[in-house]
Amino acid sequence: MNPPDPTSWLNTLRLAQSEGARRLAVLVDPEDAPSGGPWLDLVRRIDASDATDVFVGGSLVTEHVTKRVVTELKRSITQPVVLFPGSPSQVVEDADALLFLSLISGRNPDLLIGRHVEAAPRIARMELETVPTGYLLIGDPPLTAAAYMSHSLPIPSAKPELAVATAQAGVMLGLQCLYLDAGSGAGHPVPPQTITAIRQAVDVPLIVGGGMTSQTDLEQAWHAGATCVVVGSAVERNPGVLSDLRLSVRTPQQG
Repeated sequence: MNPPDPTSWLNTLRLAQSEGARRLAVLVDPEDAPSGGPWLDLVRRIDASDATDVFVGGSLVTEHVTKRVVTELKRSITQPVVLFPGSPSQVVEDADALLFLSLISGRNPDLLIGRHVEAAPRIARMELETVPTGYLLIGDPPLTAAAYMSHSLPIPSAKPELAVATAQAGVMLGLQCLYLDAGSGAGHPVPPQTITAIRQAVDVPLIVGGGMTSQTDLEQAWHAGATCVVVGSAVERNPGVLSDLRLSVRTPQQG
């Protein structure tokens, strides 16, 4: 058996999971990314932050815009850049990895396999590291942009058993990672009890995003079992929040 590839992004995520290490990703939506000085300021803040990863993607983004953002990020930051595509057109070269998302919480066949068939030849030509990822929308009304654009209802927050069964099915199908998302701009993050229930049921890395606005939100998600926590809208509104988000928090005794 060949040893694990240390350069594989998925393997670094698996290592973090096995060691109980924390990962923090900043989600950059190219459609909402600033330009000029504000863009340079955002990039500098990301590079100087505790973020371990940068995700790039959105619901209404074109290939040209995605390519420009990925290229500029790769030129300017040290963190790996991972595609979080909302459509096949957002699959571009130069990224370190691609979350090959299958919306297993919904029943829209286009997002279960349809768009994957469209994107597969393009991805194969790029030789891009592809991470088979089960995408679960979890939350309550009002609907988020992700729920609206995907034509699917999220798993209700009060039904963690449904989220667990969905996660188990995804892993049994061979998915290597799970992304639990409350949706962009959600009023509340994925409930910690849901994260814990899924963590106890499956042994793959858990990425958790949506509604994360504070260090407290991050701590709750990590403590519940998240491998990687994602912050997006909060950074869009105020890039300065990055200096307040930490992988670990000093206590008063630590100084």
